[in-house]
Amino acid sequence: MFDTKIAIVLKDDLATWQKLNVTAFLVSGIVGQAPEMIGDAYRDRAGNRYNALSVQPMIVLSADDETMARINRRALERDITTSLFIEEMFSTGHDAANRAVFSEFSPDDAKVVGIAMRADKKIVDKVTKGAVMHR
Repeated sequence: MFDTKIAIVLKDDLATWQKLNVTAFLVSGIVGQAPEMIGDAYRDRAGNRYNALSVQPMIVLSADDETMARINRRALERDITTSLFIEEMFSTGHDAANRAVFSEFSPDDAKVVGIAMRADKKIVDKVTKGAVMHR
């Protein structure tokens, strides 16, 4: 049905609130990159209007530190634009501070806690190899 796949990979030892927070941030980046993935608004029987949602399902995976770094490198090697969340972003309070702390790291030393991507299904599967279904 879809030529692309959306995968969100979370570091396996994050606290529940961190997993939820990171997932929300990462998905917002995917939507920002591909606004066409948002469908029409929802309406209930009473006529109340609700926000539109993604037309495409998303898979949530988890991985350890080493696998997270490997997934980030593979995505960069394949020139996939990703949403990336690093550990240091938990200590900031707004977007400008997030971008400032993010800019202090490179792929070699970033402590990646979350990464999301939307690309060709086969490529996403290759990039996320080693991650497992989130439980």
